[in-house]
Amino acid sequence: MNFVEELKWRGMLHDTMPGTEEQLQKEMTLAYVGIDPTADSLHIGHLVSVMMLKHLQLCGHKPIALLGGATGMIGDPSGKSQERNLLDIETLRKNQEEIKKQLAKFLNFEENAPNTALLVNNYDWMCHYSFLDFIRDIGKHITVNYMMAKDSVKKRLSGEGEGMSFTEFTYQLVQGYDFLHLFQNYGCKLQMGGSDQWGNITTGTELIRRKTGGEAFALVCPLITKADGGKFGKTEQGNIWLDPEKTSPYQFYQFWLNCSDEDSKKYIRIFTLFEKEQIEQMEKEHEEAPHLRILQKALAKDVTCRVHSEEEYNAAVVASDILFGKGTAASLSALPEKTFLSVFEGVPQVKIDKTIIEQGINIVDFLTDATQIFPSKGEARRTLKENGVSINKEKITDTYMVNLSSVLNEKYILVQRGKKNYYIVTL
Repeated sequence: MNFVEELKWRGMLHDTMPGTEEQLQKEMTLAYVGIDPTADSLHIGHLVSVMMLKHLQLCGHKPIALLGGATGMIGDPSGKSQERNLLDIETLRKNQEEIKKQLAKFLNFEENAPNTALLVNNYDWMCHYSFLDFIRDIGKHITVNYMMAKDSVKKRLSGEGEGMSFTEFTYQLVQGYDFLHLFQNYGCKLQMGGSDQWGNITTGTELIRRKTGGEAFALVCPLITKADGGKFGKTEQGNIWLDPEKTSPYQFYQFWLNCSDEDSKKYIRIFTLFEKEQIEQMEKEHEEAPHLRILQKALAKDVTCRVHSEEEYNAAVVASDILFGKGTAASLSALPEKTFLSVFEGVPQVKIDKTIIEQGINIVDFLTDATQIFPSKGEARRTLKENGVSINKEKITDTYMVNLSSVLNEKYILVQRGKKNYYIVTL
């Protein structure tokens, strides 16, 4: 497979340096992507560059994931207007271990093949490099004029944000040295990243040329955006993380399922391994029956299974059915507590003492005196007569008794008033 052609039809190619495609067609090429380890999990914004490495490996080339243990202690100015907080070594190491587990779901680190993926950490070669040695060996090869001409530097110096520290100004040199190190020690000839990284990457190719006379290449993908102009991967709750503790598998699945038609056409090419013909067939079926959301469902299933598991995906589907009316009492009681809480996140919660229901309490008293879900007993009785109240997804009458058998996960009762109003009663 031709890697550049693969990226082109997937909408994952923004720019390349001349000679990049020829290099990739000539021989198995080592290529790397830098990943910032400032959190102990990747979020879906990282997945674009991870998928570039995945496609690279599938095309027979060797991917290197570089964790920026050293550069993560500085902060990359590209696309940012503020300097960010720096991390200590212990935190960075912990973050790296967690990130490696997540990368292993995409890249093959195990097989003893020529193109087995590598994971490296730039802290390992930067930690013993003295400042004096660095400015003597590296700094003299790149002029200040060259560094000032970069867009990421120009924007900050022209008044966006609070200016730029010397630390951040030197970032492109440190990243350039990473490329030089990988070029000299691993034979890595290509660096990839988002289009905002073009300046940093080309500093690396220039450093390699000036210091060794060798030739290296750059390839960048477009920055992924949403059709409505919003930032990809951001919700009201913040980032969509790969760590299930930070973003539940249900919320993760829902993010992809709720993509617009326009976005899902773009994302299914970028974030899945479906082939062109499969995607075109799905698009055709989607256009014929858009209400079935074929693209969104295929996208959500593929990415959720890859990042979490098929079991978590199935649980997310069941949970979605519950929220949107197709669920049953049995499927609700089978939900793990974390999934249950993530499905009904934001639903009003009422806390009551467990003793209130131990002997059993009539539903009308439960809905009024015990929980105040209804303001009056008359309104509660009227709604019950109209078949408008459910306990744990089952319609009930005014003779229903709430007791310990009504409890889910040993502490919750789900009350539904009408079609859309839910309440969680917590014992």
